[in-house]
Amino acid sequence: MSIRDTSAQDRPISHASHASPTSGARRLSLPAFKKSYVIAGAAGLGLLLLAGWVASGWSSGSRSVDASRVRIAEVTRGDLVRDISADGKVIAANSPTLYAIAGGVVTLKVVAGDAVKKGQALAEIDSPELRSKLAQEEATLASLEAEAGRAALDAQLQRAAARKSLDEAAIARQAAVRDLERYQRAFEGGAVAQVDVAKAQDTLKSADIGLSHAKGDAVLTGEGAGLDTRNKRLLADRQRSVVVEMQRQVDALTLRAPFDGQVGQVQVAQRASVAQNAPVLSVVDLTEFEVEIRIPESFARDLGIGMPAEIRAGGAPYQAHVAAVSPEVVNGEVTSRLRFSGKQPPGLRQNQRLSARIVMDTRKNVLQVERGPFVDEGGGRSAWVMDGDTAIKRPVRIGASSINAVELLDGVKEGDRIVVSGSDQFGDAEQISIH
Repeated sequence: MSIRDTSAQDRPISHASHASPTSGARRLSLPAFKKSYVIAGAAGLGLLLLAGWVASGWSSGSRSVDASRVRIAEVTRGDLVRDISADGKVIAANSPTLYAIAGGVVTLKVVAGDAVKKGQALAEIDSPELRSKLAQEEATLASLEAEAGRAALDAQLQRAAARKSLDEAAIARQAAVRDLERYQRAFEGGAVAQVDVAKAQDTLKSADIGLSHAKGDAVLTGEGAGLDTRNKRLLADRQRSVVVEMQRQVDALTLRAPFDGQVGQVQVAQRASVAQNAPVLSVVDLTEFEVEIRIPESFARDLGIGMPAEIRAGGAPYQAHVAAVSPEVVNGEVTSRLRFSGKQPPGLRQNQRLSARIVMDTRKNVLQVERGPFVDEGGGRSAWVMDGDTAIKRPVRIGASSINAVELLDGVKEGDRIVVSGSDQFGDAEQISIH
């Protein structure tokens, strides 16, 4: 087996062709051909260097952003007032709801919006069951009071009987003493025998015993009669308390205004039947209003009762203070109440919308900058600081913040300019050109 070579592919060239003018020209143009390769290589290297420079410039922050798309603020030094602004609604500080103390038919004497005076009857509830129960308890009280009176009379009779027995015992003893004296004189005169004197002495001793027992019985009888009378009286007093409570409930069937004010909501219809403890109507105290506001959870931990506040009504400011702060967070917000410190705006109405501002504290002579999204975008740990037309990302430390400004503790100095908004389009770059 033979191995095939390339002889079948070779083509012989004649010597005349080598001596042709064309081949000479080709030999003469070979250096120019090499030169074109050198120029092309240099151009390619230049393009690579340019691409590398563009790539390094892009990665080092040469990306450009239009200045109109960002907001830049200057770092200044001054007093930072930490405050919270929020819209609130007017609520009555004292607005109780009156309830039906028993089931029955309601007769309304006022309508929503009526001005009322303290003690004025607003509605009446007809409750035959409650009134009947009052009559029954009053009858029971009368019976117990009669028994208590009878017990007191019986005690007097028993004491009188005990005193009578005591008096009789005392008289019997006195008689025994006189008989003994008579028998003793008669015995000395020889008129009676010795045995008669002894009998008189025994009679006196018996009278002494009777008198002693009569005294004890009188004491015990008086104490027993007193206990029975006291027991009957206590039962009557207990029943009297029941009657007083029942009378209070019957009186409460007439709903009265607890203070001077205005009728709020009427929650039942005229002559409607209501159940026990059902709401009937509310009364609003027009002399004292509060403003209820909702504050973000992030500010709630800094709130405290008594903090100064300002409420604007009709374009005029009114001084107030924080009166209450809810202990729970609902939907990321905390409810707080503001109470007017002095004069309150005239003509306030329930659920009226007002703007409020709470001043938490004031930081003296601190570095601060306008508040913006950069606080949240960098987590408060970095910011874009301008160096000429270039924004450079720097680590910063943020302190207290208010509605309009934020305190800067580290990373910047007074006079620096910071991109406070629009930095979300910078991506992960470390430097950005802004023009």
